[in-house]
Amino acid sequence: MTTTRIIRNSKVGMLLALCCVFVSAFPQNTDELRPVSKTYAITNINIVQAPGRVVSMGTLVIKDGLILSVGKNVAIPANAIIIKADSMYAYAGFIDGLSQTGVTKPKEESERPKDRSNPPDNLAGITPQVDVRNFLNASDKGIQDLRAIGFTTAQVVPHGQMLPGNGAIILLGGASADEMVLVSNSSFYSQLTGASRMYPSTTIGVMAKYRQLYRQAALSHGYAGVYASNRSALERPTTDRVLQAFYPVIEGRQPVLFKSEKVLETQRVLTLKKDLGFSLIIGDLKEGWDIIADIKASNAKVFLSLDLPDKIKEEKKDEKTDAVKSNAEKEALEKRKEEFINKYTAQAASFQKAGLTFGFSTLSAKTKDIQSNLRRMIEAGLTEDQALAALTTSPAQLLGLSDRMGSIDAGKMANIVISDKPYFSEKAKVRYVFVDGLPTKYEVKETKKSDPNVKVDIGGNWSMKTETPQGDTEGKVIFKKEGGRYVGTISGGRLPGEIALDVVELEGNKLRFTYTVTFSGQTMTVECAGTVEGGFFTGSASIGQFGSFPMEGTKDPKN
Repeated sequence: MTTTRIIRNSKVGMLLALCCVFVSAFPQNTDELRPVSKTYAITNINIVQAPGRVVSMGTLVIKDGLILSVGKNVAIPANAIIIKADSMYAYAGFIDGLSQTGVTKPKEESERPKDRSNPPDNLAGITPQVDVRNFLNASDKGIQDLRAIGFTTAQVVPHGQMLPGNGAIILLGGASADEMVLVSNSSFYSQLTGASRMYPSTTIGVMAKYRQLYRQAALSHGYAGVYASNRSALERPTTDRVLQAFYPVIEGRQPVLFKSEKVLETQRVLTLKKDLGFSLIIGDLKEGWDIIADIKASNAKVFLSLDLPDKIKEEKKDEKTDAVKSNAEKEALEKRKEEFINKYTAQAASFQKAGLTFGFSTLSAKTKDIQSNLRRMIEAGLTEDQALAALTTSPAQLLGLSDRMGSIDAGKMANIVISDKPYFSEKAKVRYVFVDGLPTKYEVKETKKSDPNVKVDIGGNWSMKTETPQGDTEGKVIFKKEGGRYVGTISGGRLPGEIALDVVELEGNKLRFTYTVTFSGQTMTVECAGTVEGGFFTGSASIGQFGSFPMEGTKDPKN
């Protein structure tokens, strides 16, 4: 297939060049590092424009970050980079309704209040004025991992307790927080999480404090409006950042996004909505099947969790347990567990049957489990079109993004995921992901299975080769054993001599090593991981938001 380039500008291009495992043959003049073209034509591809709308073996043209044309008889611009898709499948990029991907945690407050019944807001977890943009890390590996399974957009929120701050809708690509943000202040993030050993520490305390703050904010907002219309003979309103953060919610311009997993806490959130009247989004809902009617009546928007409980495995007999519990008790317990897991897995299908529009949240899900969890939901009654809608058109609608994304139509943003087989097939692999018109290519290679029982000696000199969008690069890695652990160095390409490896981990035949490089004042970590078999290494090198690249190595036979 035609190699595609993912360089946005000269500075990012140079960073990518340096941070690849062994980079060579790049020009010294950064002004020469220009994208060949920002126009792409993906040919011979099955285009799933939206659930139920498919163009078989068509052409998709992207230009300047937008979808230019879609169809069977599409004119291909002369300057387009051609990607021959060979009967692959294209979908609109997936949208995550609630996530903390790429969001760093703030430093924990070490200060303790003198009066635990009335602590300062920041110590009590009440910081609604905080902007998640201040905590975004564009090079976070979680962004890369989520993008690698097809997600191109996410609503991210800050870490915290009761009122962590404002969320933002971001693109899962870009070199900086400002470059990633699509919609700022997209939600007023809230939780029923109490403070530690101070008020409000209980759920009831949090609800009482929430009502108090909301009503104080409403009074403050009302007085500010009166003062603005006639300042004569009126006392100037006081400035309170916490209360002012509620103003967009009170005005109906910003929804409250409540993380709510369980039935009881969701009922409490619905009570707060009813009492205070705000627009509500329920995020990361895990156990809502028994209150579907209540949620529907509230007109709340919903993002269901993509986390699922593990399937029940056959347990070995435990003589101690058997002595305590009768077979009937054990069978009843297992039956209740199975019923719970079945309801949990079928929750999406239940919401669909009730006519509720919903999206998905990755907040508490492990990225590696998401594709298999989607297949489990489909096995439990959700159709593939319904699952696709919950990943694309529905979250776009719920978040007010339908004019820009959610389907593959001319004029919309070029956020696209391409898989070698239909996405929900068990063996489907993502091959390309476009974010804002810029592609990341994913190689599919058979990976050797790791075996923790195999004894491997990696000591010696290794010749390593990495496949990057700019071509293959080569270099050397030297591993030495010191005491009971390995250390090492890396060199080659344009690296300034030998660089000491930060971490070398060997478990059985599973090898992982990392090193750090600095360019123009910016520091990045390169992570290499794979398996060793004989004198050969097969794996990948990952560099933050720049992606993951296939890597292989051969041990010098003289060692």
